[in-house]
Amino acid sequence: MYRKVFSSPFLLWILGGTLIPLGVIAYYGLTDRSGVFTWGNVAAIFGAEHAKALWLALLLAFLSTAICLLLALPLSMILRNAAWGRKGFMIFIFILPMWMNFLLRTMAWQVLLERGGLINDILTLLHLPELQIINTPAAIVLGMVYDYLPFMVLPVYNAMSRIGNDLIEAAYDLGATKTKVFTSVILPLSVPGIASGITMVFVPSLTTFAISNMLGGGKINLIGNIIEQEFTTVGNWHLGSGLSLVMMIFIVISMALLSRLDKNGEGVLI
Repeated sequence: MYRKVFSSPFLLWILGGTLIPLGVIAYYGLTDRSGVFTWGNVAAIFGAEHAKALWLALLLAFLSTAICLLLALPLSMILRNAAWGRKGFMIFIFILPMWMNFLLRTMAWQVLLERGGLINDILTLLHLPELQIINTPAAIVLGMVYDYLPFMVLPVYNAMSRIGNDLIEAAYDLGATKTKVFTSVILPLSVPGIASGITMVFVPSLTTFAISNMLGGGKINLIGNIIEQEFTTVGNWHLGSGLSLVMMIFIVISMALLSRLDKNGEGVLI
């Protein structure tokens, strides 16, 4: 009885914040302006412009996730092996930028990367060639890596911190090298955290539109940008909702595949 009472706010939150909005999106996505059922809004993803934006979004999301993973593995090892006091300070410094507004962090990179920005000013003083990275896919990837890297490091570190030192010491006693210990002991046992981190980075990277707007200068349209434009500029909620349904399918598939690597929920942050 008490469980039902105390769970009611959560159930209301799920209903009002998740199920009802999803129902609205499904209604608009599967109907036209006259309210007649249609698959046209969903099938629009196969149009040249939309398909190009989707594949570019997938490519940049894969690149961003891969870079985050490559950076997260050594960072997580450093955190795992650090002394307790130093470890806490390093984690604090690492998550400190997350306390700042997401848009402000992205705007900071916009200021740094622009042609008259701080980075190019320093390169000019050093008589080095300027970076022409702003308004390019590389700038978008850089922004996504910077913004989403903590969401990869923390679950990977959480998984690595649960690995007992006795397992690692036993591997060394059996003659394993540091590389062999990492690839055969630490990495396999960190798979749940890696799967969780990939999910937490890939999903927002795939659907982002703010980063691509600010660091891409509006010149690079990802599928998230097109959906945002359909809702805010064009005013075609039906097409925007139809494309959103396609994105939800990609997200559900990716989460379902990755969840199989973390069946016991060991990669979650607790």
